[in-house]
Amino acid sequence: MAEEKAAASEAMSAPSGGSGQKPILLIALAVINMLVVAGVGFMLYSNRKKEAAEPKIEHVIKGEAEAQHKEATEEKEVIGKVIPLETFIVNLAGSKGRQVAKVNMELEVTGTHVMEELEKRKAQIRDIIIIILSSKTYAEVSSREGKDSLRSEIKDTINSFLVQGKISNVFFTEFIYN
Repeated sequence: MAEEKAAASEAMSAPSGGSGQKPILLIALAVINMLVVAGVGFMLYSNRKKEAAEPKIEHVIKGEAEAQHKEATEEKEVIGKVIPLETFIVNLAGSKGRQVAKVNMELEVTGTHVMEELEKRKAQIRDIIIIILSSKTYAEVSSREGKDSLRSEIKDTINSFLVQGKISNVFFTEFIYN
């Protein structure tokens, strides 16, 4: 019996020595848990702060409207001087005089001295435009693509002999054909 009492007292004393480590482990886990919770809380707080600093949709819309307005005013400044030309009435190619085109156009120019050069070369410019227009058939000038290619052909041909500036665009203000 004494042996049983001794074994029982040893069993009782062993858990008491181990119970000293359980509270330390429990305290360490609680501290780690609190640190993790504090870290998650800090991350949420900083994320909310960042969202508050980011622009709202109203600010984005307002900024976009201002940018579009600025671009529109810049485009207005980019448009050069426009020089009107006299009316062109030509026979279309392949029609034997039965189909006629009446065209009014204006030339947009870049550079300050190009206007003087255009005034000096007005006869040459009219001649080139008449030759180009009369070389086109009704089928070529009746479509949008045909008018666009005619516009670029006139611009490129005139720019090939201009020295003081360039024509940036050709505008048809009237285009009648029968």
